[in-house]
Amino acid sequence: MVANGHAPNGSAEAPFDVSAVPSVVGINFGNSYASISEGLAECIANEDGERQIACAIAFQGEEMYIGNQAKHQLVKNSQNTITGFRNLLGKKFSEIPQSSLTVSAPVIQHPSLPDTPAYRVQVLQASPTPLPITATNTPAASQTATPRSEPVSVERILSVSEVNVIFLGSLLQSAEDFLGKKVLGAVISIPSWFDDAQRDALTNAAEEAGVKVLQLLDDAGAVAVCTAVGPEDVPADRTQLIVDFGASSLELSLLSIREGLAYSLATLSDPSVGGDEIDSKLIKFFAKEFTKKTKTPLTVSPATDPLDKRAEAKLRLAVEHTKRTLSASPGAATCSVESLKDGLDFTGSINRLRFDMEMRTIYDKVYSKVKELIASVNLDLYDVDEIVYIGGSACLPGLDETLAEGFVESVITPFKAGTVVGGGIGDPTSILARGCAIQARLLASLAGESEEVQESFGRSSTRSTVKSTSKTISLLFPQEGDEAGELGGKWIPIVLKETPIPCRRTVSLEIELGDSAEGRKIGFEVWEVSEGVKVEQVQPPKVEVEDDDEPEEEELEEVKEKTLSKEALLASLAVEAKNAKKKSGKWQTKIEAQLIISENGDLNISLQEIGKDGKGELISTSVSA
Repeated sequence: MVANGHAPNGSAEAPFDVSAVPSVVGINFGNSYASISEGLAECIANEDGERQIACAIAFQGEEMYIGNQAKHQLVKNSQNTITGFRNLLGKKFSEIPQSSLTVSAPVIQHPSLPDTPAYRVQVLQASPTPLPITATNTPAASQTATPRSEPVSVERILSVSEVNVIFLGSLLQSAEDFLGKKVLGAVISIPSWFDDAQRDALTNAAEEAGVKVLQLLDDAGAVAVCTAVGPEDVPADRTQLIVDFGASSLELSLLSIREGLAYSLATLSDPSVGGDEIDSKLIKFFAKEFTKKTKTPLTVSPATDPLDKRAEAKLRLAVEHTKRTLSASPGAATCSVESLKDGLDFTGSINRLRFDMEMRTIYDKVYSKVKELIASVNLDLYDVDEIVYIGGSACLPGLDETLAEGFVESVITPFKAGTVVGGGIGDPTSILARGCAIQARLLASLAGESEEVQESFGRSSTRSTVKSTSKTISLLFPQEGDEAGELGGKWIPIVLKETPIPCRRTVSLEIELGDSAEGRKIGFEVWEVSEGVKVEQVQPPKVEVEDDDEPEEEELEEVKEKTLSKEALLASLAVEAKNAKKKSGKWQTKIEAQLIISENGDLNISLQEIGKDGKGELISTSVSA
């Protein structure tokens, strides 16, 4: 009746009154982009007005650039531009595959720290040469007489930890500048595959940057917190699929959300599928168009010639705008680059249909991975009630259209692809930061609570193993005749499968007794049931054809339908109706049924009649796990 699993760090409780909560923020720290939120509006903008901040640091002369300014240095100053540093946190140099060392600045073995990855960059540094102090050359005289020395180019070695400290410190400064007050703490999102060494390394880097870490929150947990209170048509009990399609990888999570609590059923990570692959296909498309228009050969992804490498870097920056345009409008999008190669400017365009054709193999890969994830826990696509898209590449409508083909038509997509414009709650790029911000405010509000209460809300960065129900537990009111249905009566699900335990569920039921209530007893059975999906091949509706046309052979259509089947009878109970009332010529009474499942899986069932004078006799029984 129970199964083991992991609960995402954090609670999926609804937002609360935060008027007295100290200044805290949520940080979505991705490998390609980062964002900061206070949880109430759009993400916080940095000094350049960016809400999605590129995870890039560049050194140009005596200047250091962070964010999109640094990303633009990839064209002319790639050897001094550092990207992709988050995923290297907590890793040893020997653990990094040589094939993955493709960041712009070279990843090297740190010269003084054993087995530590680092970056080598060239910077300009002032090199003053003060005169020796003598009777006629006092320190003051030396200071006024010595002209400023010209800066010299020096080599600087930065460990991965130091790079992350610099970047996280800039995020903290942006948040404090935007809010006009000191930030006292933050919740930071992390991928589910981060191990303990990476979690510790991120915590240490954040603390060194001045960020007090309230919690490291798994991405799935951040989504659960942000989406706990959704549109009115979103049920409280639902199975949620999270599609995190970022620049560097595809992260999938399947959550069971029960009464606001999120339980992780399965996760899947695939670094071979990501937005970078979309960029590569897009720049290949435009490179071919450039060659066709100008007769100038251009080989990209991969590029070997220095001129081609520079052209590829320019195209990678330009296609970011192209993708955003395609996400926001159904028309065509352009890609414009000045002096792409050999001084030749380039302007090309691609419409939505052609773009989706070019990306079809990528969309199909995502769809295949989604089916693999859901099949790993013996579920069907029809068991998914809600899909949440996060990540910049998840904004592409073609992805949503591909996945929609396999799910039930009623599946809910409140954070749908294509809603990135405007940066509201439906923006897939802001969900993680907003979820972390809500969790940060919750943790800050618990500052005066006991350690036990704080731990229960996930203050610890460790992941906890929890149990859940493996089958749905339902009430069955036996009936006879046609109204009984295939299951033999009125079927009422109480505790759905994958509900974290311990749990308590209470339902109130209006029972119709018929023409007489005297001496009537109300009985019901408690069953474990299995849920499945029945697949049938049906003949599609016939299409009328003209006499001259030969009728085409019609393929059978696949129709799916959810099914229920009895597994095990757990208990039978009955209570006498003593407080029935007559309504519309029929006697009726109200029954309250309660099911409690303990942490070890024991089930307690109770039944009471509810009348005008209060609750009647309590009938209860227990079932051991």
